[in-house]
Amino acid sequence: MDKAPGFKQVLKAVLGAIVGVQSEQQRQQDFQTTTIWPYLVAGILAFVAFIVLLLLVVNWVVPG
Repeated sequence: MDKAPGFKQVLKAVLGAIVGVQSEQQRQQDFQTTTIWPYLVAGILAFVAFIVLLLLVVNWVVPG
């Protein structure tokens, strides 16, 4: 098994999961890592950022 993934690999995996498109090679590389924590943290942060962005857009479009 490989060591913990780098920032770029985690970001690529999380963004690929959000969009729903990921290569088989990338998926295999993600599952060969020894820890889930970087992916979990990045996924939670991406989810929170998405919700905040959604709330900002709704508040901007719908007057107060």
